Parts: sequence; structure tokens; C-alpha cells
Amino acid sequence: MHTTTPTPAPAWAVGDLTVHRVDEVALPPQTGPWLLPEATAELVTGTPWLHPDFADEQGVLRLASHSFAFEADGMRVLIDTGIGNGKRRANPAWHNLDSDYASRLRATGFAPESVDLVVLTHLHADHVGWNTRAEGDDWVPTFPNARYVTTRTEWDYWAGVEMEEARRQMFRDSVHPVREAGLFDLVDVADGGVDGGTDIAPGIRLLPTPGHTPGQVAVRLSSRGESALITGDSIHHPVQMSHPALCSCVDIAPDVAARTRHELLGSLAGTPTLLLGSHFAAPTAGHVRREAGAYRLIPAAPALTPVR
Repeated sequence: MHTTTPTPAPAWAVGDLTVHRVDEVALPPQTGPWLLPEATAELVTGTPWLHPDFADEQGVLRLASHSFAFEADGMRVLIDTGIGNGKRRANPAWHNLDSDYASRLRATGFAPESVDLVVLTHLHADHVGWNTRAEGDDWVPTFPNARYVTTRTEWDYWAGVEMEEARRQMFRDSVHPVREAGLFDLVDVADGGVDGGTDIAPGIRLLPTPGHTPGQVAVRLSSRGESALITGDSIHHPVQMSHPALCSCVDIAPDVAARTRHELLGSLAGTPTLLLGSHFAAPTAGHVRREAGAYRLIPAAPALTPVR
């Protein structure tokens, strides 16, 4: 286990909210070609604004695994829980991970026992891993006082399909223990894309962003007239802003995912809403602007907050 002292968590102000990025791990260079196979080096280097933050000079994409944490109306909230430590995974980069995520979360001021709400944008291994932690031979909820929320559509989809063993393993160690502890809640999210969605708490709205998975959501935050949107995997990497039709190899319905991305980016372009990418490398956040018939991200530098 890493024992280094965590650096201050990057954070962004959204009205009265302070949204912290809680880092887990930078994903290895081979993640890009696997995840977004159509994002060739030629295509990436032909999109100059991606360098140096989101891609290197050779067109290798930079991606990361992290959560977002904030307090809203007295409720302490975590959006997605990363890959997790000590989990048996088919992806070698995720298998038996040993990161200092837990200490980073505490250093940000969000001790696991203090978290009230965990929002799971969808049920993939790199978004649910810290749902649980090892206790002897068992997996127990990491956030014992929290409600864990995902959409009914998402749950019903996975409950109704034949899953491969690797995905069944993920459900066994990171989803079922939370459900068996009585901490798992399903939310019905209204259709309607960016004009739909469902409020789950003051200032927290789940927006339907299907395609990557059927029940995936983005999370819209609102406070004092300001807003932010956390992408989930509706946008894996900023290259998909310049090329919204570019899809992930694990999108269940690529055509739907592309339409969702077009709609989402179109609704954000030119607005003051802050976009926070669930897998975007630093600086992670920015504002969407139209460019060359598509979109680009204008980065918004975080204000570093002191470790508490």
C-alpha cells in the first residue's frame, strides 16, 4: 500500500458547493487504443488543443480514474468509486490494484463513515470498485452509513443479461455486498435527455445518458445559479468532443452513445456550466465551446484546497 502523504485535492467552486476530485490512479498508456480504438495517433495529433493536457506529442491519450466528492445541503456525496483495491479483474491494469485512494479520500475530508450518498453513474468495474473493502475473506461496504444509488434501468439491464464471469465477479465483490447490506437504492430517472432527469437531493439531478450502458446517468449539480455536469462515461476523453461520433469499445449501443454525446455537448456549448470528466486527466474540468463543427474543452484550473 502507498504511504505517501496525499497532496491537496483539486477542487472547483459551483455556487456554494466545493467539488473535489479524489484521485485513484492514472490509467496506463495502452488504455487509449483499447478503449477508443478509432482515436488513432493521427486523429489525436490532428486535434492540437488536446496537447499537452489530454494527450502527449505522439497522440497517446491520457486517462485517469477518480471520484468527485462534495457536500450539498449538509449531505456528503461521492460520485462513483473507481476500481478499488485487491479486486480480481480481467483488465491487468485494474487487477489487484493497491492505491492510496482511501487515504486521499480521508485527506480531502471525506472519511468513509461520513459519506451519506454514493451515486453510481453506471455499474462498470471502474466505477464501483471502492463500494466495498476487504474484511478478512469478505467484502463489506466501504461507506457503511451511505445510501448507494443507481438507476433502475441500469440494474434491470444487468439482472436480465447473461454476464461473462469477469463481470459476475465484479458484481459479487462490489455490488451484491452493498445490496445485501440493505444500502442499495434504485432510482427511476425520467426520460428526456438533457431536458429530462430526476432530482435525488437539493441541487443534485441525474440526467439520462444512455448508450455506454442503458441506464447510465450524468450528474448535474446546481447551486446559487451556477451549475456543473459530471459526465460518467458519456464522454470518456476530450477527443470525443472534437469527434462526438467516436465511440468506446465497451459501449453497449454505440449509435445511442453518439447521439447522447451530441445532445449533451450541444446543450453545454457556450454556457457557463462546468464540465467535469469522470476519466479526464488534469485539469479535468472546463467549459464546452463550439469549434469547427464540433466542440472543444476550455480548461478551468482548479483552486487547490488545503488538506484537512
